[in-house]
Amino acid sequence: MLKSLQISQGRKGPLYALLITLICASVMAQAADRPRLEAFLKVTGFDTALASIAHSAQDAPMMLGMSASDFGDDWSRTASDVFAEDVLHGIALDILEHTLSDDLLNVAAEFYASPLGVRLVAEENASHREEDNDMKQAGGAVLIEEATPERLTQLVRLTEAVDSSGVTISAIREVQVRFLIVASTAGVLDREIDEATLRQLLGARDAELRESLKVSGLNSAAYTYEAFSNAELAAYADALEAPQMQRVYELMNAIQFEIMAERFEVLALRMADMGPGQAL
Repeated sequence: MLKSLQISQGRKGPLYALLITLICASVMAQAADRPRLEAFLKVTGFDTALASIAHSAQDAPMMLGMSASDFGDDWSRTASDVFAEDVLHGIALDILEHTLSDDLLNVAAEFYASPLGVRLVAEENASHREEDNDMKQAGGAVLIEEATPERLTQLVRLTEAVDSSGVTISAIREVQVRFLIVASTAGVLDREIDEATLRQLLGARDAELRESLKVSGLNSAAYTYEAFSNAELAAYADALEAPQMQRVYELMNAIQFEIMAERFEVLALRMADMGPGQAL
């Protein structure tokens, strides 16, 4: 079975189910080979997006109501090890081998290899590498306030096109649940967590999360695509809204969140062996 799904096989959540559906669908299509998948990761910028998952590890202690100092001097090294770029890259390739058909790869590669696509990926990669998210959000918020109605329309189209099926909120909740349950089971927390209760508590804040994601998504888009004209943004939105490109993004979203969930589960197990001042 796929390496990234090994830990979560016993917990068949929505991310797992979506990936299995995509795997089954790909049986009828010709799967892309490894070298072309490597090229796909680079030309679309998906490799840089995957590498940025490592930033999310910083939130792990906070999700437990703790701080990084509670896990000793080796916290940073452990988090970097679990979320190592080559590990994330390898897991993504393993899943893509089973899910991405040549047809879908060609559609994405054709657009992102175009002059506009190359420029877009360069700016998106730079945005992913930007560690000062507060600055990005603040800068984007100013641009949104100054945006014309036409500009705002295109930015909204872009943010909606990359998650047209609306899986982001449920995926984020799945990452949180899987991390907290493993942390509880492994003894990182001094109490057991009831999964049904946890899902209910987290779900109660979905409306708040949805609004927060909408605002942050628009701010990020305004900041990232500042140098592009309205016509160029419209052309990008047209490409993203095409059915086959929608399928590509559905797959990339599922892979990104599944990798994040699986890595957080591994991190929870590693955290169980750590403590203040305790080396691994």
